[in-house]
Amino acid sequence: MSWFNIYGLITVIVILVPNIIFAIKVKDFNNVYHNRLIEIIEQIGRFGSMLFMIINIPYLFYGYWFIHAEIIYIVSTSVLTLIYCIFWIFYFKKRTLNLALVLAVIPTLIFFNCGILSLHILLLVTSVLFGVGHITITYYNNKKISKEN
Repeated sequence: MSWFNIYGLITVIVILVPNIIFAIKVKDFNNVYHNRLIEIIEQIGRFGSMLFMIINIPYLFYGYWFIHAEIIYIVSTSVLTLIYCIFWIFYFKKRTLNLALVLAVIPTLIFFNCGILSLHILLLVTSVLFGVGHITITYYNNKKISKEN
């Protein structure tokens, strides 16, 4: 595998599409959770994970470590990304805390799974940071939804 990962690029683009649509369509969403450390952790994790899904850094990326790992990488990432998009459809119809948490967990799983299958150390680290930050922020920003429903 070279320094550039086309599968990772495609995955990142597909993951971003519903997020962009949400940002355009939902103007009333308010970020109510303000914890500077968690926000920094999430942003480092988010941008790091997206970057390292696409770019492979020598000596910190070891490649697919078993037979058919690339196939498993492609299939598992595709399935998780499809599930992610399906849950976005449900979330667009009705915003709930549970759906919001699923939408926070799935990309974390995608990044972490890809990091494991490709032995990409920086992707593993940033996916954990992203998961901690994103799931925490998502929970606190959406917990009032569960009280309203």
